[in-house]
Amino acid sequence: MDNKYSRVVIKISGEALAGENGFGLDNEVISQVVEQIKKVRDRGIQIGIIIGGGNFWRGRQGTDMDRTTADHMGMLATVINSLALQDALERAGVPTRVQTALEMPRVAEPYILRRALRHLEKGRVVIMACGTGNPYFSTDTGAALRAAEIQADVLLQAKNIDGVYDSDPKKNPEAKKYDEIGYLDVIKNGLQVMDTTAVSLCMENHIPIITFALKENDGIFKAATGQKIGTIIK
Repeated sequence: MDNKYSRVVIKISGEALAGENGFGLDNEVISQVVEQIKKVRDRGIQIGIIIGGGNFWRGRQGTDMDRTTADHMGMLATVINSLALQDALERAGVPTRVQTALEMPRVAEPYILRRALRHLEKGRVVIMACGTGNPYFSTDTGAALRAAEIQADVLLQAKNIDGVYDSDPKKNPEAKKYDEIGYLDVIKNGLQVMDTTAVSLCMENHIPIITFALKENDGIFKAATGQKIGTIIK
């Protein structure tokens, strides 16, 4: 069977990795993620991954902390998640590299585009940590940037929610879910899918975004192989 996509970037929210606990790492969730990534790789699809850090640190968490300091702490949280996923993938026999936008050579490789592309071509999963490496930019924007840089066919966004709705489904039981929506509609209506900078970057580079629930059975595999799931933004 031919694959719809040959190279994908998967953005996984930190909160989704925490499972029902809401904090830290849920080993069962990580095992399910690893199982699906392995299946996607076995199909010959090249995989880049960006993980958020919200299961350990979210913004300034209600304090008066300096934004730059808080954002750097968030970047370090993404490294914790990236190393955890790398360890789980390698134990499952999936060759993996972590590259960080902030240099920490004792822990991971620095993010270098050509090196990342070489790893992908060799069939290695590349986990790209620390977002863009700059404060004031979210990991959503980091995912959009990396997807553009490596010329990914699609950005897959695995979250705690199963798609894009016209309002918050947790607050409004009548909220309508979209199967498909345009980039500009997401921005114009202020829909909380990913930040505006990330959506704009994907729009400018013609990268479709598929948003779906991480907890959905085989969600990552379905999205990566072009099956109908969640909401597509294009």
